[in-house]
Amino acid sequence: MIEMVVSGIVLEPQSKNPIVVLKDRENRRALLIWVGEPEANAILLGLEKIATPRPMTHDLLKAVLETLSGTVKGVRISSIKENTFYAELEVEQEGKQFLIDARPSDAIALALRYGVVIKVAEDVVSQSAVPINQAKEEEETEQFRRFIENIKPSDFGKQRGE
Repeated sequence: MIEMVVSGIVLEPQSKNPIVVLKDRENRRALLIWVGEPEANAILLGLEKIATPRPMTHDLLKAVLETLSGTVKGVRISSIKENTFYAELEVEQEGKQFLIDARPSDAIALALRYGVVIKVAEDVVSQSAVPINQAKEEEETEQFRRFIENIKPSDFGKQRGE
């Protein structure tokens, strides 16, 4: 397994769909995972450590796990099948270890909230990672910065706290 960190979220230039960018620790390869807007929002909240007035789904799941004496110890992106990534949560509860199937976007959002390592299977990296091109990355970062500056809550659909 290769440790990777969330570098950020960029927008695919043509479709404007959000893409989570994971980088290896050596900053040589990036894994790009397309996600939906709500999932991107959840990851951004975790990445920026932004607290919301009411718990969002991933904050709720963290609170439930902690109430039940559980914790997320790590996240694995374990495989890719037909262009779909598969992930697992490494959960510990009262000394017992569990692997729980999860969407990569949910696993990443929880990893950010718990501050745990994201590991990617070597075969996933070899099949899907791309070499990092510093110039392209800077351009995408600038596009993302412009996106963030102009984002409004309505861009993610109506969200209400109950």
